[in-house]
Amino acid sequence: MQQLSEFLVTQKITPMVNRYLVTTPEGGTVLAFAEQKRLALKERVTLWRGEDRTEEICTYRARKVMDLGPTCDVTGRDGEAIGSFRKDVRSSLLRSTWQLAPEDGLPAVGTERSGGVAIARRIGKVADVALPFTVPLPFVFHFDFVRQDRPVLSVERLWGVRDRYRVQIHDPALDRRLALALSVALDAFQSR
Repeated sequence: MQQLSEFLVTQKITPMVNRYLVTTPEGGTVLAFAEQKRLALKERVTLWRGEDRTEEICTYRARKVMDLGPTCDVTGRDGEAIGSFRKDVRSSLLRSTWQLAPEDGLPAVGTERSGGVAIARRIGKVADVALPFTVPLPFVFHFDFVRQDRPVLSVERLWGVRDRYRVQIHDPALDRRLALALSVALDAFQSR
């Protein structure tokens, strides 16, 4: 898996959990499977090699209960630290910003690619609260993670009914398990 430079994350919507399927870019080979419980007090998601859940790849776990700017630690199946990621609440007021900290490397910062889409998403959320009906606006957002002005990782939401993301890894040293965990978490946390 460490040789992959691109993969596709697809959310499968079910009543009580969000399910994520990670595949090769053309959607063929299954690389990972994850489930995220909705309304969990403390986020914990395990990524498995497949839907049969026989081989664990990694787990990400929030450090605190019900945190607006969650920090999640990513560990391997044997409990070894892989890295962490967190939402930077202050920087996210206008444009969502995330910090990615690999255990064995320099941190990277990820921001929404388009400031205009970021502002439009926030206006849409205010409209949902203020209006007596929901305004279905499927915003497509993209995140670019950089370290010292060099691209590390890109997560691009694709158009469609279901949430789908193309994940491109630009830094060959980045642990793919950390990229997988962050990609699933971005959908879960950004959709809240």
